[in-house]
Order: sequence, then structure tokens, then C-alpha cells
Amino acid sequence: MLYHVRMDVNLPQDMPAEQANEIKAVEKAYSQELQQQGKWRHIWRITGQYSNISIFDVESNEELHNLLQGLPLYPYMNIEVMPLNQHPSSIREDDR
Repeated sequence: MLYHVRMDVNLPQDMPAEQANEIKAVEKAYSQELQQQGKWRHIWRITGQYSNISIFDVESNEELHNLLQGLPLYPYMNIEVMPLNQHPSSIREDDR
């Protein structure tokens, strides 16, 4: 199942830079592992914001929920999830 996920990150202003950098490093490693597994298909930065738009390819709502909760930045995120279905007018069989 494909999902369009928007993630807006809101780190506390008073969070020490060292702590923020450590969380971001762990987040990067986690997200890259999910990308290598094919579960996190695409990630794009939203220009001018600490936000991204991502495409996930997972088996279920529950799997996506668990992956998102595993993000180290999860406690500091607002997340919007939209399940995607192939449009009947699409000329493609897949999501290329």
C-alpha cells in the first residue's frame, strides 16, 4: 500500500544543539535503512520549511503507524497521512 506522508518538525527552541544533532543523526540512519528496505520510497524537502513529503510502501496502516512512531523526531512532528490508490485514468501499471 502506498501512502503520501507529510511530516512537519517542530523542535523546541530551548533544545540544546548537541541533543538536536544527535536525534537528527539517528533519524537519518533510521530513514535511510527504511529507504534501503524499499519501505520509504521517496522523500522530498519542502523548500523553506523543516518539513518533508514522503511516499511509503508498506503492508498496512499498522505497519506505517509503527514505522512513523519509530522515528526519533516523532515526538516533535505533526504528521498527515493520505493512503493512495491508483487512479483509473492512469496509463501506468505501477508508480514509476
